[in-house]
Amino acid sequence: MATEIHVNGAATSSDWQDRYYHVDQILDRPGPRTDPSFLAGDEVKDFLRNKCKILVIGAGGLGCEILANLALTGFKDIHLIDMDTIDISNLNRQFLFRPADVGRPKAIVAAEYVMKRVPGVKVTPYYGKIQDKDDDYYMQFNLVICGLDSVEARRWINATLVNLVDSENPESLKPLIDGGTEGFKGQARVILPTVSSCYECSLDMLNKPTTFPICTIANTPRLPEHCIEWASVLEWPRVRGDEKLDTDDPEHIGWLYSIAVARAKEFKIEGVTWSLTQGVVKNVIPAIASTNAIIAASCCNEAFKIATSSAAYLNNYFMLIGTEGVYSYTFEHEKRDHCPVCGGEALEMSISRDWTVEQLIELLTEKQTIQIKKPSLATPEKPIYFQQPPQLEESTRPNLEKKVSELVPDGGEVVVTASSLPFSLSLIVTYT
Repeated sequence: MATEIHVNGAATSSDWQDRYYHVDQILDRPGPRTDPSFLAGDEVKDFLRNKCKILVIGAGGLGCEILANLALTGFKDIHLIDMDTIDISNLNRQFLFRPADVGRPKAIVAAEYVMKRVPGVKVTPYYGKIQDKDDDYYMQFNLVICGLDSVEARRWINATLVNLVDSENPESLKPLIDGGTEGFKGQARVILPTVSSCYECSLDMLNKPTTFPICTIANTPRLPEHCIEWASVLEWPRVRGDEKLDTDDPEHIGWLYSIAVARAKEFKIEGVTWSLTQGVVKNVIPAIASTNAIIAASCCNEAFKIATSSAAYLNNYFMLIGTEGVYSYTFEHEKRDHCPVCGGEALEMSISRDWTVEQLIELLTEKQTIQIKKPSLATPEKPIYFQQPPQLEESTRPNLEKKVSELVPDGGEVVVTASSLPFSLSLIVTYT
């Protein structure tokens, strides 16, 4: 699926007089909140417009706003990654796309549109996953902005940028600006890998996904969401076996939708739609264009300040709450000592001596500060349970029913890994 396409981004015209007049008011002279390292004048303008290389991850509702803001602010070397194609439901807020673009890769269409509308800006798109790229790819950028709707993708890029940092090479520290929206709420944050708190440090701030009791969705559905959950949780594995559900595959979503509609008719429930089906299985909250615009502006403001040192950047978390009026708040989110990405300390976990390995895995999946899907466990000496490859999963499966205390001594270490995350979590297990 991954496709890299270089679209001609050469300047179509030279910068005309006063093109950046308003931006230059900031860059031509120091101000009261200017960073001591700020050098006003041509040097900082040359860096911003000719040397600074920025990576934008995500070309959805937030990403479209970010791309436009960056291009109009003066960033001229922008790289863009997105793995999705354009759906007709995107057109109400993702303003870089048109009906004729439906089905095409978001990254490629967004790059073409921005370069057509903003002369001199080069946007290099990559249609694929962030996991496709290696460390050398990420090392080339001066900073990274995320406009993602996936917690797993955020955790991956966060850990990757932390792992890049070399204390003997200051250029290896790549500031990460992360934006996110949820209905009328949103946040923007500045992460300096290994210096400030990272994304993993704040997992406990995420809302828990809405879940429904199995007995309700199986026997007494009352809501359209119950019918959709029934289709995805119970009918998909029954009918399609071991086939993995891909929530980005229109064919899979269409299958779930048709099954959920039939279920809803059986129980005289109204309200099952394609968009609701997609929202339930992907745990998506409807996006609000105005929230995207505010958060994108905040992210790009921080990018401009970091790139030019023209003002103090955010330290380190901005929250927007627009559910009742408009309220915003900034605060410093502190590093977590036991963070598996940037903390460096093992996490102490006290469990019952009677707990099985399966119960420990459930805790690691559901605990708000950990949230590791499909974790594999091992001690420094031996495997406990591995999710993959299939042969190793089969050989370690009997351990699921064993007590953890039979496999790990009191105060012993358990290393937790997951294929979707580029880091490991070290647990010190004690028993009660």
